[in-house]
This record gives sequence, structure tokens and C-alpha cells, in this order.
Amino acid sequence: MSGIHEFIDNEVKNNEVVLFMKGTPQFPQCGFSGQVVQILDYLGVGYKGINVLADQEVREGIKTYSNWPTIPQLYVKGEFIGGCDIVREMFQAGELQSHLQNQGIAVRGAA
Repeated sequence: MSGIHEFIDNEVKNNEVVLFMKGTPQFPQCGFSGQVVQILDYLGVGYKGINVLADQEVREGIKTYSNWPTIPQLYVKGEFIGGCDIVREMFQAGELQSHLQNQGIAVRGAA
């Protein structure tokens, strides 16, 4: 595993929820990253945002790490969940909330 994959692997495995995104949670720099931030914030989920724009190596590395071509990428407890469309669809169906709770992650407004 290259150094960048070790870095990504470490972030994914040592943080419950990680969002690889363009920009930061406070200042998303693309609409898709912004949508995922809004969903996570709405659910009150604590997460670590990693700005791929700050590091070209991370930006390319995450795509090969997950074998997924686009950013943002959401990970929960070491598992790749998906990008913006998947996260939004799961959220709208209530599946994201259930998945987070099943992983022991508190979700605001959940029964």
C-alpha cells in the first residue's frame, strides 16, 4: 500500500464517519459535497471532513482506494457508503439514518 493509501485507510478506520469532499464542512466548494454536508448536519452526525482540494495526492488516492471515480465519498465505520446521489437517495428513503444507527452512531430526530 502506498503512503497515500495508508493515510486514507487510517482516516477511514480511525474515524466513525469520514467525508472526503471538495472544500471543508464549513465551506464546501462544490454542490455535491455541500449536499452531503447538509444531510450529515441535518442528522446531527459528527464527522471528519477531508478536503481533497488541499492535496492532489489525496484527491487521486481516494478514487483508487474506493474504486469510485467521484468526490464526495462518505465512509461509515470503515465502510464506503457512496457519493452524493447514493447518500441523498439513502437519506430520502430513511436508509442512511438506519445504517448510521445500526453502526451505533447517534442520529438527531431518530426514533
